[in-house]
Amino acid sequence: MSRIFEMIDKAGVFYLATTDGDQPRIRPLGLKIEMDGKIMFGVGDFKDVYAQMLKNPKVEIVAYTNDSHWLRYTGTAVFEDDPKYEQAALDIFSNLRSIYNEESGHRLMMFHLENATARDIAMMGEGEDILGK
Repeated sequence: MSRIFEMIDKAGVFYLATTDGDQPRIRPLGLKIEMDGKIMFGVGDFKDVYAQMLKNPKVEIVAYTNDSHWLRYTGTAVFEDDPKYEQAALDIFSNLRSIYNEESGHRLMMFHLENATARDIAMMGEGEDILGK
């Protein structure tokens, strides 16, 4: 997991792909934390992306590291019930507290990927499985 996190961290902005019916949807994200042996990501409970992931939890994350490598991290999104993940993310990304708070009623829904595959792909190469699947 650390290698995946390092690649995503190095990229800064990474992209999450979901589906909306038969239409693919891709959006940039920046929030990620490594905790309890998992890489956790967050989306707002009021956003279309959250509804899309509840309907079809199969997602893909792509990150480009600016050294001619990119990461393809694919799996099933599993949302966490434990508020410690949301709290940890808001501690790190404190600017998000203006959006996710009791007054707004919005929650940051934290998820990780299960049944995942990950590939480190050199721009002109075939790639290497990171998770050993």
